[in-house]
Amino acid sequence: MTWPTGGGLLPATRIPGGELAAVAAAADYAVLPVGAVEWHGPHLPLGTDLILAEGFAAEAGGGSGPTAEAGGTSDPTAGAGGAAASAAGAASAVGSSGDAATGFPGPRGVLFPAVPYAACPGQTRPWPGTVSIRPEIAVGYLADVIEGIVAAGFPRLLIVNGHDANMSTVRAAMEWVSGRRTASLLLVNWFQLVTPAETTDLYGPLTARGHGGAYETSGVLGFDPGAVRLDAVADLPPKPKLPVGHPYVLVESRPDPWQGWSGHISLASEAAGRQVRATAGARLREIVAAWVAAPPPAPPTTDPLPAPTADRSAPTADGPASTGAPAADGSTGGVR
Repeated sequence: MTWPTGGGLLPATRIPGGELAAVAAAADYAVLPVGAVEWHGPHLPLGTDLILAEGFAAEAGGGSGPTAEAGGTSDPTAGAGGAAASAAGAASAVGSSGDAATGFPGPRGVLFPAVPYAACPGQTRPWPGTVSIRPEIAVGYLADVIEGIVAAGFPRLLIVNGHDANMSTVRAAMEWVSGRRTASLLLVNWFQLVTPAETTDLYGPLTARGHGGAYETSGVLGFDPGAVRLDAVADLPPKPKLPVGHPYVLVESRPDPWQGWSGHISLASEAAGRQVRATAGARLREIVAAWVAAPPPAPPTTDPLPAPTADRSAPTADGPASTGAPAADGSTGGVR
């Protein structure tokens, strides 16, 4: 199996076991999308977070999706709802992972199958279609998956997240693995790659960010417009944010008005989705390029203390070492 000239992604599920070591040695990084199966309202599919995680994971490799030149086929399973398969459109607008002017190839990645299930908040668990696992199970499961990929020969692992609640569980798992194996683990949440100021420019003053809102809906439209039903709901204005400019995390049992989602869906469009995809995809590739070029980390250690210095009480060639105790003349044995 080989990469295209400009870099890109190979599907891990298509790598023969006998070729794994060679592919891992040649790869710059591996990619793991993490999503959720969760209610996002009548207008969005249950796999919304998977479509976005897998779609942006493909964007990390240049937007063309996973490719296997050996045999001339691509991974037919990549991209929920065809997300990765349809990735060429926005990629052509922002360029590929390689530099066409110089011919220098972009990073070479290996795409692992997405983690589909996640811990889901109490705000969505009562709605149909949400499949939630306990947070403690999610952390342990993710730790095993991440460590398994690292152990397979991929010390650099990019995790592309499509479900906000994963940020805490994935981070906890990453911290665990990084203390056990030499690894550089990079977590990127697609939702944060476009700033709130930019979504205001795109959608106007009404709130667009939020679960099932215009921003997320547009994101799905940018990858798989056929999965969205814009006519299935009317706008459900979300609860206003706190009137402060400082960062915070607010978790509430039901932030009324709320139907397992909220937002101004009338603001969502395919055009906005293409812009979101192009902007976030380009920034993700920028992050990956800088990360791959950075020096690798040192191995973890089980001894957090510095190495002991030489024993100052031992005798030296010049005579007995000072112990700091007063000498017969009252001095401490220091240089005078």
